[in-house]
Amino acid sequence: MPRTLSTAEVADFREKLCDAAARLFAERGQDGFTMRELATQLGVSPMTPYRYFHDKDEILAAVRARVFLQFAEELERAYAMPGDAISKAGATGEAYIRFALENPSSYKLMFDMHQPEDGKYPELAAAADRARKTMTRHIGPLIEAGFVEGDPELVGHVYWVMIHGAVTLQLAGKLDPACDMRKVMDAAFGALQRGFSPQR
Repeated sequence: MPRTLSTAEVADFREKLCDAAARLFAERGQDGFTMRELATQLGVSPMTPYRYFHDKDEILAAVRARVFLQFAEELERAYAMPGDAISKAGATGEAYIRFALENPSSYKLMFDMHQPEDGKYPELAAAADRARKTMTRHIGPLIEAGFVEGDPELVGHVYWVMIHGAVTLQLAGKLDPACDMRKVMDAAFGALQRGFSPQR
């Protein structure tokens, strides 16, 4: 009969399990490995992961929730830096790009993997919502300061679509070598800025 684990032991092993699962999800995709393979990676019996998670979908939800929170914290930290609306928006955008380029596997876990019925996993839903808000919250102050106009959620999503597209193409190696990602993004941001500028 398995011994009773302390709360700290449970939390520690869950972290180790999520670390191993994150690597496998990033390398092989959502259906590219079994719970038995995950157990082998950890050097434990095939049934051990089931003591901590119901199934692989629940593990994926935990892994993705953890990454969404890390991402949100990075953007929140950038937004909290002193400065005006423009500098805060710029810092948030830089934090987004930096996180994606430095953590491509994590970025893929957030945005390349889909889980039906996210509501089944409250921690994932809350983490994803927090991350989403960090990607658009800097637009409201830009509107208030008169730099852009429009619905803040819509404008924020337009900027997000642009930055996500550029980052995804860069990570996939699909951008033409002659088109530096920064130049492309500067041009795109300039066009969006002109498009959303208040009409005088």
